[in-house]
Amino acid sequence: MIAQSSQLLEPPVNSGLSPAPPKHIAIIMDGNGRWAAERGLPRVVGHENGARALRTVTETCCEIGVGSLTVYAFSTENWKRPAEEVSALFGLLEHFLASELPTLQANNICLKAIGRLQELPASAREALKQTIEQTAANTGMNLILAINYSGRAELEDAVRSVCKEVASGTLSPESFTQEHLQRHLYTSEWPDPDLLIRTSGEMRLSNFLLWQLSYTELYVTPKCWPDFGREDLVEAVRDFHRRKRRFGGI
Repeated sequence: MIAQSSQLLEPPVNSGLSPAPPKHIAIIMDGNGRWAAERGLPRVVGHENGARALRTVTETCCEIGVGSLTVYAFSTENWKRPAEEVSALFGLLEHFLASELPTLQANNICLKAIGRLQELPASAREALKQTIEQTAANTGMNLILAINYSGRAELEDAVRSVCKEVASGTLSPESFTQEHLQRHLYTSEWPDPDLLIRTSGEMRLSNFLLWQLSYTELYVTPKCWPDFGREDLVEAVRDFHRRKRRFGGI
């Protein structure tokens, strides 16, 4: 079991205090296919090594006291990939859920998922449902898998829910606020991410958490996801602590 510790993080300059970890980290886990191609390996091998990286990063987040970790596991656009790769990805998801359940339980991690989950293959959907239920009582870090997810689809679903409230007469257009919309987002129960990490060097959001990332600090590394490890995560958090967050102010 991983004990929470902030000893991995550098204290702020001129302070005897250890820095508080980000409450919420989001990660675009990019580069599995590129990692495999560079080694002459099938893409699925890259995804398998990416799953190992996720375990390492999840445990490190627990160790430094991160409250929530959201990872982009499968986007709505990923259905465009070859059918055999999509099938392998969902098979890997089922294997990950089964093999990592003891680790989730030992580290008091509560598994969650966001996205249009009803569209997942039946066996993957059931495996996800069971693991979520089995970890529901855990009170430590939230591990949130974004699966069949896109930021635009999330906003579409949220607006549709708000429209239903207006149509039913429980909400007037004049009283609508941003808070009303936020309550209908998939992520309504968690704070917005403090830090977004993207691997493989791509400089784009790729339709991920478009609403929630408004004031999130961005950290991009050229490393492909399977090579992203414990020290890389710690360095990203250290870089986060060197930022000055103004949220539009001075």
